[in-house]
Amino acid sequence: MHVGVTIHATDEVMDPVELAREAETRGFHSLYIPEHTHIPTSRETPAPTGTPELAREYLRTLDPYIALAAASSVTDRILLGTGIGLVAQHDPITFAKEIATLDRLCGGRFAFGIGYGWNREEMRNHGVAFHERRAIVRERMLAMQALWSQERASFAGEHVRFEESWSWPKPVQRPRPPVLIGGAPGPKLFRHIAEDADGWDTGRIEAEFGTEVASIVTQLTEDKSQSWEERKQAAIDGVPHLCGRALAVKAADKLHNLESLVFDLDHAADPEDVWVIREAHRRYERARKGHKTRYRRRVQGP
Repeated sequence: MHVGVTIHATDEVMDPVELAREAETRGFHSLYIPEHTHIPTSRETPAPTGTPELAREYLRTLDPYIALAAASSVTDRILLGTGIGLVAQHDPITFAKEIATLDRLCGGRFAFGIGYGWNREEMRNHGVAFHERRAIVRERMLAMQALWSQERASFAGEHVRFEESWSWPKPVQRPRPPVLIGGAPGPKLFRHIAEDADGWDTGRIEAEFGTEVASIVTQLTEDKSQSWEERKQAAIDGVPHLCGRALAVKAADKLHNLESLVFDLDHAADPEDVWVIREAHRRYERARKGHKTRYRRRVQGP
């Protein structure tokens, strides 16, 4: 079991460089930081948390890629990732270079958590139509992978087009950093994971969330008394209506072997408040004993 931390990095909470150093010192496996380029004041889109007001941290987010690059300069082992990054809001040519540079600077420790986005007006300001966001993300990811994996790359799609080009550096992790797609469970998300990603970022859930998805994760990652094929079959048989049998097989293959709990430190406001990292360890132990807590669970392939 890998245990990591996440924080909505802003100018009002713990410095992500100090957090990364302290988390690595205490043996944490990963640090994830989310992305928002800006939040339009019109606030047309309801808050994703279901609360009447959008939490203050959404308004003040740091650039996660610069923050993670800085964190990599003071760490050697901890995995550094986005949870999640908004691919649709970036130019794929410059973004491919930015991600490859980050993966090189951190020595291949970057995990690329991505999502499709929820804030309509934020996307609109980037020229992205909400109903097209999934197709745009998929094309931009394919275009970036071409730049990462080919010496001379070109791309001709509906949303991305560029002529044959050189683009360096290439990421340390080949053919790309691991990609985790964030979102709520369902046929559409599992199809994207099965076809385009290496794993799933479930977002915030309860330790005792008791859904069909929980039974998949439990069967695949926790019952080591059975072989992988037996565990996969049991998970698929248990939820045939969730996303269809064939798709469940594909998605299950992406959830094999690795499970991470990522504790949310969003309320650690004092830069000296490194005690919250020890508190995350305490909460993890409580979760293991069946007590209710809140965490993020990430599962990905081998």
